[in-house]
Amino acid sequence: MDRWCLCASRWEEARRAGVAPPVALEATHAASLRYVQREHLETHALDHSP
Repeated sequence: MDRWCLCASRWEEARRAGVAPPVALEATHAASLRYVQREHLETHALDHSP
């Protein structure tokens, strides 16, 4: 799987539009939490099991 870098504010914009891409939590900087709630990142985590 390819990995792409996406700024947190654009990711949040995509989430609100219902099209957020999956997140590699281990590659996500803690500063992202200024823009995105942890729960939203965890919901879209690559290793998330519903």
